[in-house]
Amino acid sequence: MKPPRSPNHNARARTASAIAVAMCTAVALAGCASAAKSTSPAGASSAFKPAKQDTSAKTTVWTDSTRLPQVQQYQKEHPEAKLNIVTYDGGADGSTYLQSKIQLFDRTGNGWPDVVFGSPTDITWASQPTNPSAVPFAAPLDDNLVPKTTLDNFAKGSLSPCQYNGHTYCVRNDIAQVVLWYNKTLLDKWGYQVPSTWPEYQTLGVEIAKEHPGYLVGAVGDTNSQESYFWSSQCPAFQLTDPTTLRVNLQDPHCTRAASLLDSLISAKAVSTQGFFSQGFGKGSAGKVAMAYGPSWYGQYLFNAAFKVPAGQITAAPPLTWPGDSSPATGNVGGGLWMVSSHSSNLKAATDLVTWLTTSDSNQGSAPTYPAYVPAAKTWLANPTNSKYFATNISPAFEQAANEVWTGWSNTKFSDATAWSSIVLPGLTAGKSLTSLLPSWQKAISDEAKANGYTVTNQ
Repeated sequence: MKPPRSPNHNARARTASAIAVAMCTAVALAGCASAAKSTSPAGASSAFKPAKQDTSAKTTVWTDSTRLPQVQQYQKEHPEAKLNIVTYDGGADGSTYLQSKIQLFDRTGNGWPDVVFGSPTDITWASQPTNPSAVPFAAPLDDNLVPKTTLDNFAKGSLSPCQYNGHTYCVRNDIAQVVLWYNKTLLDKWGYQVPSTWPEYQTLGVEIAKEHPGYLVGAVGDTNSQESYFWSSQCPAFQLTDPTTLRVNLQDPHCTRAASLLDSLISAKAVSTQGFFSQGFGKGSAGKVAMAYGPSWYGQYLFNAAFKVPAGQITAAPPLTWPGDSSPATGNVGGGLWMVSSHSSNLKAATDLVTWLTTSDSNQGSAPTYPAYVPAAKTWLANPTNSKYFATNISPAFEQAANEVWTGWSNTKFSDATAWSSIVLPGLTAGKSLTSLLPSWQKAISDEAKANGYTVTNQ
């Protein structure tokens, strides 16, 4: 979702049951994220002082329902582990439940869980003290807890949301790198080549709409569509220049080029302003999606579960590139994370659990979404359950995209879906162009950032 998303993806009630099931799964799995190197700067200092340790202490685990079977599997494989498992929403839909509970525990001085599943939005506060007298909830995992060799094996940039002040405060469970999905059966039948650049995608989209009316190459009406298109264009809509300063410049050429390209495809009726997961989309258009630029979970959760496209038709190509860019870049639409509490009295047991959940082949090889840990991702790709539906081998596209997520779309204290949903989507529905909506989208992001304590620069 995002199968991931991130908690930043707010789901709407759906009437089409297939769409509803798929979207609920996607939201449960989802989580917003950004990227970068998975090691801490040399010489980074830590004020972390572990609580008094007791290796016989029980480990309290807070998990969402999607990850619950994985925690239970750990218990089954490690009968000696003493776990107290609690199910909660996992930060879904931007919930502040976890933060509120941790603030309460900080005030009372007890009650903290040892291990928590959350979203990248959660780590923005969990890596910092909730008040001057408190310590950060999340323990710095690179401080003698998780080996550097393990941290270095996560996908490039996938631990960026976890990093603050030179330390790594969480590990990623999964990622949702954006790729180009396409219906190979249709493109082969029509004699089209799969595009590798954005101009080729634009040209082919217009041609498909003209020669095969009703068929689509994308949609921008979902609450996370901006992460597929604008993030992949390296648009500085959510770019932290330091922990308290957010750059929001939607007039940057990296933003205007994406808006212009999408406007041309919307005008040609090649890209829908309705969302793939919006009410009623599946009734008339699900079988007419020739291409879709979106996260790695689209294959199973959109085309297979929601659209019911028969096996052997859909496959994925690597991220599209923009002419003149020095390196490929793509977006990310989901991915959760695990934190260990700095208050835990059994850090060894808590860290062992988190490490197993994120890196073990026995768990991640059959996980619902793409693992952030590279060796486990290879096992995941080799699992027939994750590949037999597709027309060709998706591994090259997935592996390439996993290391090309742009690090400039930062994780913030607020959801990147709010302004998009409240300003851009209604504007598109009213017939406005994306280009014309950029100023109001920028203002909405800036206002929300300031309300959350950020200094905002629009340059």
